[in-house]
Amino acid sequence: MPIEIERKFLVSGIPPLGNGVTMVQGYLCHDRDRTVRVRVEGGRAVLTIKGATVGISRAEFEYEIPLKDAEELLKLAVSPVVKKTRYYHQLGKHVWEIDVFEGENQGLIVAEIELTAEQEEFEKPEWIGQEVSHDGRYSNSALAQLPYSQW
Repeated sequence: MPIEIERKFLVSGIPPLGNGVTMVQGYLCHDRDRTVRVRVEGGRAVLTIKGATVGISRAEFEYEIPLKDAEELLKLAVSPVVKKTRYYHQLGKHVWEIDVFEGENQGLIVAEIELTAEQEEFEKPEWIGQEVSHDGRYSNSALAQLPYSQW
């Protein structure tokens, strides 16, 4: 079973932002035990099913789907869509994903790093701030239900 191990941080400095990928994602299901997400990222679309988070790990299944199907599925989202631009920053053997949110989540910038083990060591860039891996408010699913602007 594919496992996602991810740590999430607030961005407190100025990260290197190059060319980003615009993303729009909607949730067909989001509860404590699972989320089902449709995402359009650039000209590509994916359907993602994630299990419950235990520590910083969870089951994750991701499948590319036709763009037209994704556009129709986004209309079925159970909460407003989340819009963001994602930037990638290579540091050592890891890639940091920097998400700059738009719309109701404007002003929020987070950086995520995917690991192969929960205790894996990694290099933190100088623009990394407080870790929010265990703060559920920062999950994209939660941001769809209670946007950052409403905190």
